[in-house]
Amino acid sequence: MALSLDPVLLEILACPACHSNLSVDYEAKELVCNSASCALAFPIRDNIPIMLIDEARDTRATAAV
Repeated sequence: MALSLDPVLLEILACPACHSNLSVDYEAKELVCNSASCALAFPIRDNIPIMLIDEARDTRATAAV
């Protein structure tokens, strides 16, 4: 199933941890926080962003390896 998110929704969504803007990673099916100090990635399941900090993946940990 192709990832399809409403552009208006993407404009109003913000990272729940730091309130920064988000970018879409279509390959990983995630919304990624644009803040370098936060950099959480939130999963998108069935075209629904899961904006829970407990569900987020820390991209800083994988980039340091």
